[in-house]
Amino acid sequence: MRALVTGGAGFLGSHLCERLLAEGWKLVCVDNLCTGSEANVAHLCQRNDFEMLQADIGAGLDYAGDLDYILHFASPASPPDFSRMPIEILRVGAFGTYNALRLAQQKGARFLLASTSECYGDPEISPQPETYWGHVNPVGPRSVYDEAKRFSEAMTMAFYRARGVDTRIVRIFNTYGPRMRLNDGRALPNFLYQALTGEPITVYGDGSQTRSFCFVSDLIEGIRRLMESDERYPVNLGNPQEITILEFAHRVKELTGAEAPIVFRPLPQDDPKQRRPDITKARDLLGWEPKVSLAEGLQITLRYFQEQLRGAQPSEHGKPV
Repeated sequence: MRALVTGGAGFLGSHLCERLLAEGWKLVCVDNLCTGSEANVAHLCQRNDFEMLQADIGAGLDYAGDLDYILHFASPASPPDFSRMPIEILRVGAFGTYNALRLAQQKGARFLLASTSECYGDPEISPQPETYWGHVNPVGPRSVYDEAKRFSEAMTMAFYRARGVDTRIVRIFNTYGPRMRLNDGRALPNFLYQALTGEPITVYGDGSQTRSFCFVSDLIEGIRRLMESDERYPVNLGNPQEITILEFAHRVKELTGAEAPIVFRPLPQDDPKQRRPDITKARDLLGWEPKVSLAEGLQITLRYFQEQLRGAQPSEHGKPV
């Protein structure tokens, strides 16, 4: 099997590439490296079954060879990106998704869209099932990502209904693990970076807002099962074990032995108060549920962050926001 993975040098894309290569697939990785990193796939680039193409899929997407799958993971996805590159996010959500779907149509390839729990916005119900239409501010600062992914889902369903493209949609909830950017801007990498560098651990709001953290290997397993299913409509993948941000900050302090204080800052506009997936559909349809505990996953991620801080130069974008 041959797949093209957009955003394949990113956090999730690189883990998916590894998984498929381990199963004997041939891969084409397409990434413009605006948030992805060549370091994430450097260990794959010497292989004969892996091809790396640096390109902007928002400007067009073409490939001369045969393709069995197109897996669309390209998009900046962290809060600092929303203000730093809003047009780029909307562009890859609209034009990038269209170009990827058009290529899937041309090749007769199955298409999978990496969508997001951000489609639910700041939800008014919890946990969030796939049938919930969401509570999104279309003109707020987070809308560039929320609406880009909602549009991507609509485009994917349109290509399925109108042009017969074989499509899948995964709604990904908070995922963590090795290869997250040190300056990612989300709670988990922020807390780990700050704890390891002796900075105050920043909690936004009063910390009562919740998140549900899924380790990356669990997510990739769910995606792999969805790829082989017959489900056309969105499927939530995430860990339903909910934790408050303040409790999580204390967990990180305990894990790292950090002595720096926890400090509080104003909650950003439209920041979700609750984030917990209803994974009933994934359990019933895919036989999937997460296996890696938060304690185990944090230990693995901590080791990665420690290695990066020992051996890597700071990102060109500086410290976490």
